[in-house]
Amino acid sequence: MGFNTFSFMLLSLLLSPSVQTMAAAGGRDRSSLNAEWKFSRFESNPDSLSYDGMKAWILPSANDYIDGDGHQRPSGTPPGSDVEYVKPDFSDDSWETIDLPHDWAIKGPFNPPGSTGHMGRLPTNGVGWYRKKVSFTDKDLTKNLYLDVDGAYSYAAVWLNGVLVGGWPYPFNSWRLDLTPYAKSGDNQLAIRLDNALESSRWYPGAGIYRNVWLVKVNPTHIAHSGTYVSTPKVSAESASINVAVLVENSGNSTQEVDVSTQIFVYDANTKKATGDAVASLQQGTISVERGKKQSANASVDLANPQLWGPPPNQKPNQYVAITKLFAKNSTDPIDTYETPFGLRSIIFDATKGVLVNGEALRLQGTCNHHDLGSLGAAFNVRAAERQQQMLQEMGSNALRTSHNPPAPEYLEISDRLGMLVLDEIFDTWNNPKLEQDFHSIFPDWREPDTRNFVRRDRNHPSVIAWSVGNEIPEQGNDQGTETGTALRSFAKAEDPVRPVTLGMNGGGANTGLAAVIDIKGLNYLGEGGGTDNNSAFPSFRDKFPDSFIFTTESASTVSTRGTFLFPVADGDVTVIPNEYNEPRPGTDDEHRWVSSYDLYVPQHGATPDKVFRQQTKYNYVGGEFVWTGFDYLGEPWPYDSSRSSYFGIIDLAGFKKSRFYLYQAHWRPEFPMAHILPHWTWPTDRVNQTTPIHVYTSGDEAEVFINGESQGRKKKGKEEWRLRWDNVTYRPGNVSVVAYKEGAEWARDEVRTVGTATKLNVMADRTAIKGDGLDLSFVSVFVTDDESGVDPVAVNEITFEVEGPGEIVSTDNGDPTDLTEFPSLKRKAFMGRALAIVRAKKGEAGSVRVKATAEGLAQGTAEIQVVLVPNIGSAFARESLRDPRVLVGNTPNSQTNAPLDSKASLSNALVDFLLDLELLGGSGSEHADVDLGVGDVNAERGGFLESLLEVGLAGSRTRCGGARFLCEMSLVTDTVDAEAVGLDEADDAGGTIGFGVVEIDVVVVIWRVSD
Repeated sequence: MGFNTFSFMLLSLLLSPSVQTMAAAGGRDRSSLNAEWKFSRFESNPDSLSYDGMKAWILPSANDYIDGDGHQRPSGTPPGSDVEYVKPDFSDDSWETIDLPHDWAIKGPFNPPGSTGHMGRLPTNGVGWYRKKVSFTDKDLTKNLYLDVDGAYSYAAVWLNGVLVGGWPYPFNSWRLDLTPYAKSGDNQLAIRLDNALESSRWYPGAGIYRNVWLVKVNPTHIAHSGTYVSTPKVSAESASINVAVLVENSGNSTQEVDVSTQIFVYDANTKKATGDAVASLQQGTISVERGKKQSANASVDLANPQLWGPPPNQKPNQYVAITKLFAKNSTDPIDTYETPFGLRSIIFDATKGVLVNGEALRLQGTCNHHDLGSLGAAFNVRAAERQQQMLQEMGSNALRTSHNPPAPEYLEISDRLGMLVLDEIFDTWNNPKLEQDFHSIFPDWREPDTRNFVRRDRNHPSVIAWSVGNEIPEQGNDQGTETGTALRSFAKAEDPVRPVTLGMNGGGANTGLAAVIDIKGLNYLGEGGGTDNNSAFPSFRDKFPDSFIFTTESASTVSTRGTFLFPVADGDVTVIPNEYNEPRPGTDDEHRWVSSYDLYVPQHGATPDKVFRQQTKYNYVGGEFVWTGFDYLGEPWPYDSSRSSYFGIIDLAGFKKSRFYLYQAHWRPEFPMAHILPHWTWPTDRVNQTTPIHVYTSGDEAEVFINGESQGRKKKGKEEWRLRWDNVTYRPGNVSVVAYKEGAEWARDEVRTVGTATKLNVMADRTAIKGDGLDLSFVSVFVTDDESGVDPVAVNEITFEVEGPGEIVSTDNGDPTDLTEFPSLKRKAFMGRALAIVRAKKGEAGSVRVKATAEGLAQGTAEIQVVLVPNIGSAFARESLRDPRVLVGNTPNSQTNAPLDSKASLSNALVDFLLDLELLGGSGSEHADVDLGVGDVNAERGGFLESLLEVGLAGSRTRCGGARFLCEMSLVTDTVDAEAVGLDEADDAGGTIGFGVVEIDVVVVIWRVSD
């Protein structure tokens, strides 16, 4: 059952900060350097520079993350001073002007010389130069000036005014350089060089400065980079012990005495601001910091009745923020202010019960994901990453593994906000290579600073529950692996003594030294057994480590092409596809490079979802899994290397759900009524009367299937069955329906039908309002349909996209791994009836964006998107959902009740009760008795309240409640099956934009306090 979102907004958006500059607050200024860089890529080295030649000048950049003596910067002229690209007077007028984040390869073309499938067939290799003018005032030069780079691929080297400052070779870590010694008053020339080998990654890594870049100005005495650590040794519903450690750095010319104090506030993750009054205060006291040194200051406090952070649906991801201030002696004005968001939660890895989050026993229902964002490439975008995490939550996932590298900082902020559990991972290789030009060569020099940097940056995120220091390391079974694992664990523990350290092992076994070193035992595929082999490593690890948490760091690797069903269908619940083309390859179509979506086909090492469920049920002490993968990703396109992207995802590269999505949803969300039929039921005439197996994924325990109203029998799930199969039915045009049952009562329904001739395009935007900040996105889906809006499941019509208004189409896609059309193309063939356009708002512009899709012989389709300039909004003090938010993409994971709202009247009543409880609709004794939503007496016509709100919402972009003090937002989220089920028809829509019908309604209400 698919879900789409239509939002009626009294405030246009779920607001989050769009301004990327933080004014100097307490002596600290952090501003974005993302805009207007000059860029040029060279396929061959244009400057004769290399990492080896610059290494001695770059290694000192790591000194903050080395325990003991660091590296000394050599004397003399550093490399690159004579290269024209670093010189202030070099003319870069002919270079491309770009904004960051930037992935130079994603525009294509595909198949450049020397490219291979495993890196996505895109031009990632070469040398890239970035240049930007940065201006400093005389006052700026009295401060420390830092360049913060969140990620650059790869071997970054930085020059300021022609002098090599430093760099960082590992492309996935964030890093900081001190520009202070090289800065001057007026214009300064910043130049960054990146150098990418042809074969540096086993998947598509992107290329360029693909994350945010910041300029930080602070006083010489300040809180160090990532210099706070909030630990919570005791957490319960009654109280929490909070310790805040602060590292103060003095880069001035004399010893400084400073007072350190911290206040703790409730944190609004949407606005990224503290709310209300401080809930606790800590006095770290006065410390003396010698020049050129760092000094720590610690303090603790107990907080009664804390708001705990935890994953939905049973918990809420509440957050706090610690605001730390430094004061010079006898001064009341802070010389530095530093904000540290965090969450209060108890995490216990129990050897039998699973992961205990605030006492709730959870199994890890996780997915592995690479860092690309589909057709957007590696250039990070908050909305694109948020959409991915929300879709995975809708499926029932509660955990993410950042395979196989640290993510963007904002990715973890999203996880914090949504309540996802994160296994944060750093390395794919250690000392021994997987590819000749991967990052094993820099590992000996950088293993300590990379590991410490990674942990120090991410340790305050409540979503991060464990550190993974490796994946399928070649030396995992020998002494070198044991030594390295021991060292990496010690580095991580030095930065964060609390969280456990693990890695993904795919060999070596329980008796290796490395298995003993790591805290929790992560297995890649070993527990489930590869292919049809049912031999499991779980028992041997359980016998060796009876008190340790054991889990699957990587599972499944099932492959499929979305919407493609091939015959005959394999018996059993797992079938191996051989690597060799000269052997029979069941479940594949080599001509089209398709893999069947019956979800039964795997590589030799892999397993189907059914097999993983079976093995983890059998060995019920196993703490869960991370499926390979949540989304298809660029590169690694097994079993067809000539394709551009993988087949492993549960969701395809464009974000369209494969059948597998519903198999996981059925297992991971047993409380959610759902049923899903596969395959589609639109086949050519030569399939009539041919065997066409029907499979049903349902959270029920039995189901009955009907073809054209005729029962095909009622079946009940066996003890080790996670799908129901009718393998001997034959195809007859018409419709297939299923009625699922649970404990004897009807539970859910689904239906597919034979679709008629395609006549039109239906267009739907995932969000109908976006921020005009130049970053926000709307994902616009196009469906090739018949007259009754049934999606043609085999349509491949070429679609042309056009856009009018303050928006632009960034990329298009269709989820087809074999499609080598360049992503920026405005022409895209539908694949299995679907295509996607990603629309970005233009910065600083507001208005209506109209997206039009046309195809020869089909009626065009359009979607309207409102681009809104976000007002100055303060903190949100009320945000609740009236249904389980994981049902639908786009909701905030705060669930008030899971009671079904089966009509407009019941929804209206629930909404009125909710707002009255908050005392935001007036009433006797209400603090906000003057609040007026413009809908009359809500108690007099409670059942009509929703309809009145819809009218108000469609009349304007926002409504002020309580005079000028509040802004209110309501989002109505709808399903796509049958409008009559809740009595909502197109007349209620007042604009015809629902269109697809409604089965379940979710309302999110946000009341915002307006800043003065």
